Amino acid sequence: MSKLITCLWFQNNNGEEAVRYYLDTFNAAPGNHSAELGDITFAPKASEGVSGRPEGSVLTAECTIDGMSFMLLNGGPNEPYKLNGAASFIVECETQEEIDYFWERLCAEQEAAQCGWCTDKFGVTWQIVPRILDEMMRDPNKAEAVTAVFMPMKKLILEDIKKAGE
Repeated sequence: MSKLITCLWFQNNNGEEAVRYYLDTFNAAPGNHSAELGDITFAPKASEGVSGRPEGSVLTAECTIDGMSFMLLNGGPNEPYKLNGAASFIVECETQEEIDYFWERLCAEQEAAQCGWCTDKFGVTWQIVPRILDEMMRDPNKAEAVTAVFMPMKKLILEDIKKAGE
């Protein structure tokens, strides 16, 4: 794991399920994506009183996804630590096939999504975007037309974005 690690707090104690889902999702993805399981730690008896996790239950599951380190913590139902869309993870895609794949795998409520942003079944927010979008948005001659096309979209359509940038 790197020195900078994203820790995600899972209120429903489904961090281990989530890490395995993300590993399966990224390892099976088209394109150049990868995921690797790291350490899994178990709650010691001494932590039961504070954490509410029974001794021997999964406390954390670590992984690396596309080179980024994560720790998924079974933290329990502590409201201030609820996952929300204020933080999201961007998945840059080269092709519409990749966009479609990640959209299907990572968007639990596709009708609630907007301009490539969606939330998965665990409450983690993702942005499924074509890699070229950032480049187009930095070009003042393309940004207005590209923005007008992608903002109303739910799942982003690469070909429409490319046409807007021409």
